Amino acid sequence: MGSRNDIIAEIKRNKDEYTSFLQGFVQAASPNPPGQTINAANVVIDYLSKKGITPQLIEPKTGAPNIVSEFTGEGGRGRRIILNGHMDTYPVETPESWEHGPYSGYSDGVSIHGRGGVDMKAGTAASIIAFTVLKHRAEHLTGSVALTVVSDEESGGKWGTRYLLEQCGTPSPWMGDCVLNGEPGGLESIRFGEKGTLRITFKIVTAGANGAYTHFSRGAVIIAARLIVKLLGIEKLQPDLPVELREHFASESARRVAEEIMGTGAADTLQRPTVNIGTIRGGAKVNTIPEQCMFEADIRLPIGLTAQEVLGHIDAYLKEFPEVSYRVQEEASNPANYCTAKHPFAESIARNAEEATDIKPVMLTGLGGTDCKFYRYRHVPTYVYGPSPKGMGASGEKVLIEEFMALVRTHTLTVWDYLAMA
Repeated sequence: MGSRNDIIAEIKRNKDEYTSFLQGFVQAASPNPPGQTINAANVVIDYLSKKGITPQLIEPKTGAPNIVSEFTGEGGRGRRIILNGHMDTYPVETPESWEHGPYSGYSDGVSIHGRGGVDMKAGTAASIIAFTVLKHRAEHLTGSVALTVVSDEESGGKWGTRYLLEQCGTPSPWMGDCVLNGEPGGLESIRFGEKGTLRITFKIVTAGANGAYTHFSRGAVIIAARLIVKLLGIEKLQPDLPVELREHFASESARRVAEEIMGTGAADTLQRPTVNIGTIRGGAKVNTIPEQCMFEADIRLPIGLTAQEVLGHIDAYLKEFPEVSYRVQEEASNPANYCTAKHPFAESIARNAEEATDIKPVMLTGLGGTDCKFYRYRHVPTYVYGPSPKGMGASGEKVLIEEFMALVRTHTLTVWDYLAMA
């Protein structure tokens, strides 16, 4: 019970139990929107209960609980580790396009199929399992371990991780010295930072007319199109990267692994802002000149570029567009963030990941946002080690069982090595 070898043997022995738990977790639909995670939460609560653990529920938003639990090692005071993951998933747009139902949790012996398997129920399940394995060995550990299984990540985290850190006391009991999260980053990497987001709603109001009378007005949609072309200029802005990150991003290994995991071009995309127009609405009929148009821009901010800088450029652009106003979506806008890539906890993750997979992971930053930002904003070293992001949010999403089991082992042994008594 009290050695690394015992833990490794237990994890191997319980593979069927762990994959069955993940299947049930995937089968419990928790799309966001609408963000109701109670069925998924019940699967987690049931699993913890079978392990003799009665978790606490913190539910600031009805139907979207956060599940938390903690234990203290019997070896005395020490460092506090947070295992953090979320239960909500992307919605399913076309269920008929799935070979296996989107909430089937079907196992073909190689992968578990279903929405959220990749993002991020496999990673969250791995952290839950790690917590239970470690809790039953508390007599061999110093410090403490906390589990935070949250809702609302896909909507920005206001009622999830952010709530736990801001609304549960000062200091929050769900803070720690280091955080491990299982978001999909790929077994070839450990994520120590991520790009920020700036989400903006633009509104154009102008004169309307019959579609033949373009000499009266160009219309709101054409004005929007011209503005969108202008906004693409944001992608040319250069971030003020810290020297150590500039050297890191330029390294051959970081560039190669970034593109292996996230696709050709990812290494450069990590270092520059991007602009995506996610929605556009305007016009009532094809033969009328529209009076109004609205569109939403999703601007991703690299480390070293702030929202204030970008908004300054947008304000300058809008001097040419008096018909346009905008509103920043504050809840969905967050600065880029990172922590040190050189930390003993990160070294423990890397060592155990390589032991489990024969792959030496490279330290990377991520393109997408995670709840890790809320810890990094508070200067807590926070790292992501999760499955391949391939297929997340897409029809046919599936996670490899082999990768899931590697996560279980790596998450468990990382914390064990960091807290175990000598």
